[in-house]
Amino acid sequence: MSLFFFRKSPQFWERRGPTSLFLWSPSYIYGLVLRLRKLIQDLGLIKHRPAPVPLIIVGNIRVGGTGKTPIVIALAEQLSRLGWRPGIISRGYGSNAQTTPVQVLADSDPALVGDEPVLIAKRTNNQFPLWIFPKRQKSIQALLTHSPEVNVIISDDGLQHSGLPRRPAREGGRDIEFVVRDGRGEGNRFLIPAGPLREPASRDRDATLLTEVSNEKMNSLTGAITDEYFMGRRAFHLMPVLGAAYQLINPANTQTLSQIADTYLPTKITAVVALGNPQRFFTALLKEGVAGKTIALADHATYTNQFFTNIHAERILITEKDAVKCSGITDDRIWVVPLSLSLPDSLMEWVQSILQRPDPNRYNL
Repeated sequence: MSLFFFRKSPQFWERRGPTSLFLWSPSYIYGLVLRLRKLIQDLGLIKHRPAPVPLIIVGNIRVGGTGKTPIVIALAEQLSRLGWRPGIISRGYGSNAQTTPVQVLADSDPALVGDEPVLIAKRTNNQFPLWIFPKRQKSIQALLTHSPEVNVIISDDGLQHSGLPRRPAREGGRDIEFVVRDGRGEGNRFLIPAGPLREPASRDRDATLLTEVSNEKMNSLTGAITDEYFMGRRAFHLMPVLGAAYQLINPANTQTLSQIADTYLPTKITAVVALGNPQRFFTALLKEGVAGKTIALADHATYTNQFFTNIHAERILITEKDAVKCSGITDDRIWVVPLSLSLPDSLMEWVQSILQRPDPNRYNL
């Protein structure tokens, strides 16, 4: 996001204090820009080319990662099992400047197309056509031209993308909006730069996907919630699961996390991540009994051989998102910890009910 100038989430984003209050004025101006943009969209002053297939947005209102990529992967896989033919679009965060949409494959260079798109392509074995470009309407056109069999498109992020207006569906708009929320919640609930929000926390959404639950935060901000509703909208609790680790230079060589915990002292283990919310990975490891030193880098940070050489450990644990940026690294101490999740049947049934609605353009010929 162009307005995001912090490499890591600053602590003052989590609670209101002198610093956040000092930055409130630029946040207020940013909010005015958002309201003006919404007014322009509501008045229909800018026309967008219709999307001929249903569009699902998986995004967040908080700056930084909240766990969208595993959800995009799970959603594409489960829709495919239900008989749909999904395609995926993404901005390609961290990619070099592109002048046209680019297709991403498992062997694409993450420095050129972004780490998250490459991770999606690798995890799905290129099963789903995946295109990146900042202007998502152009990505949709390229994807459907190249893969006309696609009948539903999943957008990795894009809630704030003005080129994909909210309504009406299939007139350049979105059929389903998911807001992904992790345990950090909405922090101090200020817009950037005073707080972590790209949009007000009250923004419309079809459903909230909760990747972590922080009861204390939820109770203090919104009152107790159920498994069905959050902020007056559908809410689904997703349970990410860490799998057996595999060696970076030899993926066939695997070890369960319990084996690693039993074999190595905590002083001999280091976990390294470059995520928007690194603590989520560290906490998940602790729940599996794996303790050790932790190193949190800025989201989308890159790695070098020298960086790992300077780490004094017998086991270095990284995520799959980090692993796609380590293709040229041969350190045999590095092990990759995969994360996966499944979507509840109730969620997929609801998604299908929306996707199966008639195309409104069919009756406006």
